[in-house]
Amino acid sequence: MALKYAVNNSLSAITSLPSSISGGALNLISTQTASGSATIDFTSGIDSTYDSYVFKFINIHPSNAQDLSFQTSTNGGSSYGVTATTTNFRAYHDEGDTATALVYTSAVDLAQSTNFILLNYGSTGTDNDDNCVGTLTLYNPSSTTFVKHFISTTNTSIGYSIQNFTAGYFNTTSIINAVQFKMSSGNIDDGIIKMYGVS
Repeated sequence: MALKYAVNNSLSAITSLPSSISGGALNLISTQTASGSATIDFTSGIDSTYDSYVFKFINIHPSNAQDLSFQTSTNGGSSYGVTATTTNFRAYHDEGDTATALVYTSAVDLAQSTNFILLNYGSTGTDNDDNCVGTLTLYNPSSTTFVKHFISTTNTSIGYSIQNFTAGYFNTTSIINAVQFKMSSGNIDDGIIKMYGVS
């Protein structure tokens, strides 16, 4: 069998992909900007149009040194608290180069809980330049057959660089159609959250 190789010149002439190949494009659905906000809610645009939804956190700055958290809804945002099981680990390194670790964080794991899920355990600082950034991917929220998995990665600053890896699933076969973000205490003073559908 002969091997065929692609060269740069041949790839430059491609103007579109065959319909059988998914482009994996991010399609912006909604942008919300915090300004002393208790919560940021996405109550529309989460439906069967896309198999997965990506939320991007841009410069989330809290009023208190607290953690960004989220939960979901099956009733369009009338209430939040879908039963979830989660896991978390994190890596951190302080500015003074004196403390580093890579640890499993059992303190924030949930087991069949309706609590809000912490995405940046270790808190985001309140210095003017402190913020949290990251992504959350929610998979197939409109499925009526399977539980709903999610994966998140965040990085936060509080005299440390703290990277959190959080994953889990919402143990429901009901359609998830709304997502709420909030700090574990206090408001989101500033920041942007964008929601994309993945095609």
